[in-house]
Amino acid sequence: MNGTTNDLRLRAEQLLSERRPFVNATVVRAQQPTSAHPGDSAIVLSDGTIEGFVGGQCAQNSVRVAARGALKSGESVLLRVLPDGSPEFPKTKGADVVINPCLSGGAMEIFLEPNLPAPVLGVFGDTPIAKTLAEFAGMLHFDVAHCSVDAAPQSIPEETTAVIIASLGGEEAHTVRAALDVGVEYIGLVASRVRGASVLDQLELTESERARVHTPVGLYLGAKTPAEIAVSIVADLVRAIRLDGLGAVETAAPTPKTSVDPICGMVVTIGPDTPHLEVDGVDVWFCCPGCRRQYEKSSQFENR
Repeated sequence: MNGTTNDLRLRAEQLLSERRPFVNATVVRAQQPTSAHPGDSAIVLSDGTIEGFVGGQCAQNSVRVAARGALKSGESVLLRVLPDGSPEFPKTKGADVVINPCLSGGAMEIFLEPNLPAPVLGVFGDTPIAKTLAEFAGMLHFDVAHCSVDAAPQSIPEETTAVIIASLGGEEAHTVRAALDVGVEYIGLVASRVRGASVLDQLELTESERARVHTPVGLYLGAKTPAEIAVSIVADLVRAIRLDGLGAVETAAPTPKTSVDPICGMVVTIGPDTPHLEVDGVDVWFCCPGCRRQYEKSSQFENR
């Protein structure tokens, strides 16, 4: 896809609506004789597919690797792609430096901005705590589904990041069981320590299932009012997402297969368009057609 900026914007909107992670890549600096120019842009999918243009095949391999790292960390990065023999350029926080021996010359700087689906939060209950929690989570850009406690299990989608049960009674054990069965990794029950244990005693939980249920839920703040309790719960969700990686497995695609180019030593992301040769029944992958031609001319290939 080598579309216009508008094409890429529409594509980004589609990916966001489908909850598919991707990276916006924009060339911010290009030194001749690179093929890219400042302002060139592309979308990089989690499988390494590049839609748009941010340079030739050699540069694209560096972009694919850096984009995977940006999706994993959830943080933007400035990728500096330098040709072989360039002066050393120290890495700094938020910037990554790659020496690309296949570049014909010049240098590039590409800004990579990850776009991850918003965390999906299911809030069950009609209490003041539930209503305030849904409001606070929405302010933090969670994708909130506020449901009656009796709505489970049909109302819990598989992509749910966390479920909070704040009904203060009712079919709480039923909702916990439904969330566990769907695979939700963080389930919070608003209850005292004694009552929470009583609810969980109704279920035959394995050790791993019990570890996914938090009750009393929330960071301990000495909270008393519904708003204070809601703040403590949202704070613990942010902690779990930022520090424990909650939701990361659900948003990250399987790591694409890679190989090492035998000519330049680059790590190559294997895709349908990756140059390669079959040598004695074994696939050999290259970063660009130039390295493949050089390999074909080498004694290693001619004397096989």
